[in-house]
Order: sequence, then C-alpha cells, then structure tokens
Amino acid sequence: MNSPKNTSATPSIASTATIEAAEVSKAPAAADIPHKHNFDLIVIGSGPAGESATMNAVKLGKKVAMICDKPRAGGNCTYLGTIPSKALRHGVKQVMQFNTNPLFREFGEAHQITFQQLMKHTNRVVEEQIVLRSDFYERNFVPVFYGSASFIDARTIVVAQGKQKTKLHAEHFVIATGSRPYRPASLDFKHPRVFDSDTILDLDFSPRKVTIIGAGVIGCEYASILGGLGSKVELINPAASLLSFLDTEISEALGYHLRDLSVRCRHQEHFSHIDYCDDHVITYLESGKKIKSDIVLWANGRTGNTDRLNLAAVGLEANSRGHLEVNERYQTKVSHIYAAGDVIGWPALASAAYDQGRAASNAIFHPGAFFELQEIPSGIYTIPEISTIGLNERELTERKIPYEVGKAFFRNIARAQITGDEVGMLKLIFHFDTLELLGVHCFGDQASEIVHIGQAVMAQKNGDNTLRYFLNTTFNYPTMAEAYKVAALDGINRVF
Repeated sequence: MNSPKNTSATPSIASTATIEAAEVSKAPAAADIPHKHNFDLIVIGSGPAGESATMNAVKLGKKVAMICDKPRAGGNCTYLGTIPSKALRHGVKQVMQFNTNPLFREFGEAHQITFQQLMKHTNRVVEEQIVLRSDFYERNFVPVFYGSASFIDARTIVVAQGKQKTKLHAEHFVIATGSRPYRPASLDFKHPRVFDSDTILDLDFSPRKVTIIGAGVIGCEYASILGGLGSKVELINPAASLLSFLDTEISEALGYHLRDLSVRCRHQEHFSHIDYCDDHVITYLESGKKIKSDIVLWANGRTGNTDRLNLAAVGLEANSRGHLEVNERYQTKVSHIYAAGDVIGWPALASAAYDQGRAASNAIFHPGAFFELQEIPSGIYTIPEISTIGLNERELTERKIPYEVGKAFFRNIARAQITGDEVGMLKLIFHFDTLELLGVHCFGDQASEIVHIGQAVMAQKNGDNTLRYFLNTTFNYPTMAEAYKVAALDGINRVF
C-alpha cells in the first residue's frame, strides 16, 4: 500500500493558503502605523464577490482598493475550492472515458493515473486563473494590498503582511472574505491521514480506501472524484438520502451512479470519533460500526472567514458559523459596511457570489442599477454532474400546484450517443393548465451548461415562459439542447 510522504519541500499553493487562513491576528494599535490611504471603497477579499464589487465600482469611477490575503489575486474559489476541485474532476472524468471507450482500447491498454499526476493539470489551471484575475486589477489600475485586514474603527483598517502594516481609510467597505472548511475541535487535522476539502489538494499518494464524513455537495463531489480514481469510498451521510434538496429522481440517480464508482453510501449514520494510526485510520460511528481506511476526508460544513477582521471595532458580530447578517441590499447593520459571497452564508455559490458583489457595489454607488438575484441555478460537479433550477416535484406537491413532467433520457439523444455520454436525463416540470415552466432538473454530462436554456425560458414574461417555447423552436441537430424538444414533446403528450 502506498504511504504518505514526509517531505520538507516548499508547501503548495493549497497548503500555503491554508496556513494563512488558519492564522488569527489581533488588531494592531492605530498609533505609529504609516501610509494612510483614502478610498471611496475598500473591498476585503479577492474571490468572486470581491472581484465583481471592485470592478463594478471602478467602472463607476470610484477610487477602490482590494485587500487580498493570498500570495496573488484570487480567493479560495481559485486556490482551494471551485477551480481546483472542478479541474481535478475533469481530469478524472477524462481518464474514465479513456479507460472505458472501445475506440481508445484499440490503441492501447487501460491506464491507472495517480492523484499527484492529476494535480499537475489542476495546478496549471489554478495558475492560469491567478494570472487572469491579477490582470484584471492591473488593467483597471486597482491597488492591491496583500495581507490580513482588520478594522481599527468604523472607517479605518490595517493591512498586516508580516511586520509591515498599512493603514487604509474608506467611506465604504465590502466584506467578501469567503469561507473555509469547518473544523471540529475533536478531530486532529494535523494527522497526515486526516484531510478537509482544502488540504486534500496536498494529498501526495493515491489512497485505496477513503472515508468521507459528510455527504453534502462537497462530500458527494469528492466521493465521485476519488471513486472515479479507483478508491473505495465510504460516504457517511447523517440524512436519509443524498442531497435531499434535489428532485427525488435526481437524488436517487446520483446514489445509483456513486455505487457504480465503488462509493458506499451509509445513510442515517453519525460520526463519533477516530482512532489514528501510522498507516491507517479507524472511523467510529454512533451506531457502533467501525470503518478502516487509508485517509479520512472531513466534508461537513463551512465557516465564514470573519475571525481576523476585529468586527467588534465597528460594532458587528458574526454568528456561530462566522457568517454576517445582511439585508436585501447586502448591507450590514453598520450602514456603510456591506458583505457578499460565502461570508453571508447561503447559497454559497461562486456564481451567486459574483452577482452579489456587483449588486452590493451598485447598492452603494448606483442604487438605480441595483438588482435582486432571482432564481439561482445549482451546479453540482459529481460524476455525472447535476444542475437544477426552480421547483421540484416534492415542493409542488406540498404547495398543491397541479403539474406534469416531461423527460428526455440521454441514451435516446443522438449527440450523447456520439460522445458516449449516455447516462442521464433532462426533466422539465410544468404547470398542468398553463404549461408554465416551473422547474428544470438535469443529471448527466454537461448538465450545468444545459440547465441555462431552461433558466432563460423561465425568466421570460408575458406567457413566453411555457413549454411551447421548446415545441416551437428549432434546435441544432445533433446537440444536447435537443433534449429540451424531446422532453417538451413527452410532456405535452401527457396533458393533451
């Protein structure tokens, strides 16, 4: 069995950022700190919410500063979250396709690939994203102050990088510091076989068996990634089913295909404690079960990055999970301080964070352009992926709304037959009487792309948001978008 290496090499991007996130600094004294600068807006955090708030304010002609606690621009989304995990997933999916496609088998044997090899591709994508994001600030002449920010008073912060401290003043602030994995005190995250969703990127061997504690979105995504890589995965889920907020059919399909990847879902099980050994760990469940594995991945919740901000200096307080409370315009109870992105909690999506940051910036400087986020699609990057928007059957049943369903199975779509990605379906839920599109639920290859067609139709007004759009529109053939026509025909045949 492969074992983790003990090396003193320079830490990776992931580990460096994790170390920085773990450091909690006290607010320095205001006296004797030089270099006071004045801005219209200071944005704390360079993830999607911070980036969009900054760029929008700059386009409105405001003097803006960005505070970044990473080595270069880009928040946790770029360094530790969305970008590396989705790049890793893509690499695993490509290996799976190569190893199962009969065409490729004519030219060679199936290959095993290591986690470290996949991370080389992942780190390349991360670097490209960092360069891209850094260029945004350079081209727009936005000063970036690197270090940890903390408030001195209502309109002044200090940015500390090592021994260097810089005082900054602004009329307004946007807090966009994001989140990090929640770490219970009962787990020893310093043990080389215990990981969270940040530190798993530093894994330097390919485990044969993995225990994942927590079956939320992150837990399910990494279960499919590691299962696709050849690991046997034990997924500990305290709920009765996977991702219960999903349409029941989609949730059941996910469970079926995870089992096909050697993922064992242990539903309604609760974590108790861990025994730590040199070459394995044993996870104990409250039910008395014991699970032996090479590593444990803790994927049970996240907490907002607010502990270093010295919020008490401005009269703010985060909740027990480090989240800030905001109103519908992303304004905290301190009128000139706004917050956006994961630091305010739900929905904690990079896509939503970007729009929240722009909306907060408009609320401050251009109230007439303020917009409220409407229906937000969910993208879950399991293998196969999932994306949904709108209501599901359970929700419509609870609301006593008459509905019908139209489905298109990918195995019957020519484009899916060509690409070999025949697993999955598109499910349209519509009002029985008006044909209004009420929900779009997609499971399978490119689901997170396909859902946006339905999203655009649902947003239409004056009766244009119905099933008739798909019936009366010509789609390219062969395409995955054709699934909308097939599902619409299936649905209309159920009501007429």
